[in-house]
Amino acid sequence: MFWEPSHPFDNPHASNLLTGEFCAGDGGNALTVEALRRGDAQVLAELLEQHGRAIQGVAYLILRNGADAEDVLMDTLIAALDRGSSLRDPAALRPWLLKIATNLALGRHRRFRRVTWVQPMPDAPGPAVDATDHLALVQGLAALPIRSRAAVVLHYYADLPVAQVAAAMGTSENTVKSQLRTGLARLRELLDTTVVSATNPEAING
Repeated sequence: MFWEPSHPFDNPHASNLLTGEFCAGDGGNALTVEALRRGDAQVLAELLEQHGRAIQGVAYLILRNGADAEDVLMDTLIAALDRGSSLRDPAALRPWLLKIATNLALGRHRRFRRVTWVQPMPDAPGPAVDATDHLALVQGLAALPIRSRAAVVLHYYADLPVAQVAAAMGTSENTVKSQLRTGLARLRELLDTTVVSATNPEAING
């Protein structure tokens, strides 16, 4: 197995959908970006350690399939090494990687669209998310249209601001805001209101 799957909410940003709280993402490391720009394959281990969980978590929540999420993680790292010369700003590393992962996940969904059973990822949830709420939330996300799902995951799970979500998805900020509002409204219809507490337009971080 390329990466040991972790609970998709075992993440500093994991409780966003449940608590409405947001954490600042980690900036990229200048030495890591320099190694990427040189095409140094040894940097892949560092990327995996620092960003693998977030990449795989985003892919899993979009695709609802653990094996597909692992493939997206591996393909994202390979693509990052191949495209590293285009990355200029070390602080942009994390959103750049998540943009690659999102595009790969959406492309995989288009190519291999099929019915999949929700596969809860192993390991115990963190204290902010109990197992019942976690499964309900993942199932609720699975019911959203694919692009709304991706927008919700990138903003509330990966903690990307609206502008970076729009860049990752190749769309406008207004479209992302609309997708977030309709996505959260749909989740509120599907889930107990205690499971999704970030429910108002003001909760959307620009």
